[in-house]
Amino acid sequence: MRGIMIQGTSSDVGKSMLCTAFCRILSDQGVKVAPFKSQNMSNNSYVTILGEEMGRAQGVQAEAARTIATVDMNPILLKPESGMKSQVVLFGKKLETMDGMDYRAQFYEKGLQAIDQALANLAKNFTHLVIEGAGSPAEMNLNDRELVNMTVAKRADVPVILVADIERGGVFASIVGTLALIPEKERVKGLVINKFRGDAKLFEDGVRFLESYTGIPVLGVIPYMDHHEIEQEDSLGVGAVQQKSVIKGAIDLVVCKHPYVSNFTDIEPFLTEQDVSVRWVESVEEIGQPDILLLPGTKSTIADLRFWKKQGLDEKLKSLLGDTWIVGLCGGFQMLAESLSDPHGYDGVAVKAEAGFGLVPNMHVHFEKEKMVRRQKGIVKFEALEAQVSGYEIHHGRVTGIEQSLIDCGDSAEGYYHERVIGTHLHGFFRDFRCRTAFLTMIRKQKNLPLPVHEKSEDPFDRWATHVKNHLDWQKVTEIMEATS
Repeated sequence: MRGIMIQGTSSDVGKSMLCTAFCRILSDQGVKVAPFKSQNMSNNSYVTILGEEMGRAQGVQAEAARTIATVDMNPILLKPESGMKSQVVLFGKKLETMDGMDYRAQFYEKGLQAIDQALANLAKNFTHLVIEGAGSPAEMNLNDRELVNMTVAKRADVPVILVADIERGGVFASIVGTLALIPEKERVKGLVINKFRGDAKLFEDGVRFLESYTGIPVLGVIPYMDHHEIEQEDSLGVGAVQQKSVIKGAIDLVVCKHPYVSNFTDIEPFLTEQDVSVRWVESVEEIGQPDILLLPGTKSTIADLRFWKKQGLDEKLKSLLGDTWIVGLCGGFQMLAESLSDPHGYDGVAVKAEAGFGLVPNMHVHFEKEKMVRRQKGIVKFEALEAQVSGYEIHHGRVTGIEQSLIDCGDSAEGYYHERVIGTHLHGFFRDFRCRTAFLTMIRKQKNLPLPVHEKSEDPFDRWATHVKNHLDWQKVTEIMEATS
């Protein structure tokens, strides 16, 4: 297979987003391309059509490549838990929970085998790979047993493009320093400056310096794009999932930022609504009197429930009832139960019984060893508006006692809806435009806000890919990718 690997000078420089653009550009050219990331660390996972877990970024990249996501695109997924441990998911299935030292000492050889197997499987169906690295390739304390940067570039035998985020500052030092420290520097065939703001002509001297000093071509300077509408995965992206509306009397959406928050991309769709302000809070004092209070997903439901109860969120929720829409998603939904039990610690905290916020009568959550991982779809109805929704569930907690469901799934029901309390396990619930519109219409009417007229917009993948390609020497990228090693 041919391919290219995107590595970065640090985390959150835009590796995932550039890989997404590359996948769509190559797909537009008729190339059979697949994304690949050997090892991902994230609690924001993606569920395949077979009910397997993988990194969300590679699932999104597969969509950009117009192909079905498979666990070969991300064979190793690490899901951080409390106590400095991570759940190891191998080829879509939970293997075990390990701390960092044990993982590094015991898993390395198994990890190499998984990488080789995944690459061999992808080679059967694809001609090109767009490979994403992780963090920085210059982590000198880790490089002897790393599984995600130059080790992968070497095993896949692909050239590397190094990306730096100019918005962080220190872009010259970060590039030069990274190149000075990384093994197999000769694999780096191009540089990309990402998240540029302002007049690119002002950076022309910077481009000339980098090319002269490093001997490596700068392939592009990519301007920053606001509200690209493509899901992010890295937890550093939480800060981007907020906005302040300039519309008078806008809907105030408050999101509780749990210590172990996960799947925060469930909130991203609200950024497309101009009359919705989105703000995250880390304390009860910051909540105020919002129109919507949303409890997102969490990797450790009971631990985060205790965090909020200690602050008095239970009393705050009761005071908001009737005026504020209270929404729970996955773990946030489970917190609304009357009680939760996890005697074996499958959620991370062993407890025989823990009182929930009690907003859903008779609801009990029991955490089981086998995780519920599945795609789901159904019909939801808010007043006179009805919409079809789809998404995925991924949780250890099994729920009983719910009498008023939210989603009609045909032969079953999911979630809870009564008055102004809503809960669902379905990640992606608000991503459906019709569902989100039906929900917000009720609130807009209550606040006497005009109902917006939405025109069909361009595919976010197409818009982002065009943006990147317009500021990139794509011909040079193609030459680098197609060159024989």
